[in-house]
Amino acid sequence: MAELFSFTLLLTSALILISILTLFCGYRAFIGPTIPDRVIGIDAIGTNITAIAILLAILTSFDYFVLVGLVLAIIGFISTIAAANYISESEVIQ
Repeated sequence: MAELFSFTLLLTSALILISILTLFCGYRAFIGPTIPDRVIGIDAIGTNITAIAILLAILTSFDYFVLVGLVLAIIGFISTIAAANYISESEVIQ
C-alpha cells in the first residue's frame, strides 16, 4: 500500500512540475524575442502536453489518454516542421 501511495505521489508531483514548466514555455512563446524562440516555446508546450496526457493515462489507468498523447505528438511534429519551413522559406507549402 505504501508503494502505491509513493507512486501516486510521484506521478502527481511530475504532473505539477510539467504543468509549471508548460507555463514557462507559454511565456517564451508569447514574449520570445525572436520568431524561432516562439516556435521552440510552442514545440515545448506540445511536448509537455503530450507528457501530461501520458502521465494521466498512467495515473488514471484510462487507456485513451495514450492515444491522445500519440495524436498530440504527431500534430506537434508536423506543426514544428511547417513552422521551420515557414521560417526558412517564408511559405508553408511549396
